[in-house]
Amino acid sequence: MPPVRPLTLITGASSGIGAAFARHLAALGHDLVVTARRVERLQELAAELHAAHATTVTVLPCDLADPAAVAELCDAMKQRALQVDWLVNNAGYGVPGRFDANDWPVHADFLRVLLTAPTELAWRLLPGMRQRGHGRIINVASLAGHVPAPAGHTLYAASKAYLIKFSQALALENRPCGVHVCALCPGFTWSEFHDVTGTRGKMDKLPGFMWLTADEVVRQGIAAVERGDAVYIPGRVNRFIKATLQLIPDRWALRLSARQGKRYRDSEAH
Repeated sequence: MPPVRPLTLITGASSGIGAAFARHLAALGHDLVVTARRVERLQELAAELHAAHATTVTVLPCDLADPAAVAELCDAMKQRALQVDWLVNNAGYGVPGRFDANDWPVHADFLRVLLTAPTELAWRLLPGMRQRGHGRIINVASLAGHVPAPAGHTLYAASKAYLIKFSQALALENRPCGVHVCALCPGFTWSEFHDVTGTRGKMDKLPGFMWLTADEVVRQGIAAVERGDAVYIPGRVNRFIKATLQLIPDRWALRLSARQGKRYRDSEAH
């Protein structure tokens, strides 16, 4: 049985989809552990949610690019006797430009945040969920993990494809124990993501019907993991894009992806 007040850990909670998850789950009666690099943002969010919902919010800032960050984060929760019932692996960003135009440490940090950290967090927190017979894990992937990858942001789609396959396997392994795992795969979502990557100018040229709000993505994601969906794509337009690209030959899909990618990806050195 789920606890009266579940405890949710959200990575990348300082803005965008992560902050929206915090607001929605607080409204549903969850207590929270929030982590990101921007401690001021986390503290402001904690104060907001405590005032609105009497939510207990533990702020544990960290940089998931640090190889020791996940172990230290889990140790900090253990010292506070915090048992995580829901895990939202949301932290992420993009690295613009060609693969060879960035130094290796830039890519290494990216891989630790997008691949290693969510995998390690699941590994560390799953045993407790299985033992208690209830848990939820949402890995925020992307529609990009389902479609051919364009040039630029070279590791982004690859990392999201990994999260999708990882989530599918975890879902099958843990469903008998009452633990649901879902790869949430949004398309274009209104957030600070594109400001950080420097692609806001290109993104603003895309039609409005291709966009969802972070609140809508989160609302659908919570419903999906509760249903037991291993993979979920929010938005009819996004589901149509994925289905259409699966029906056409790979070489045509890649050619189409390359052409469309020029509209919103920086494929050159930056």
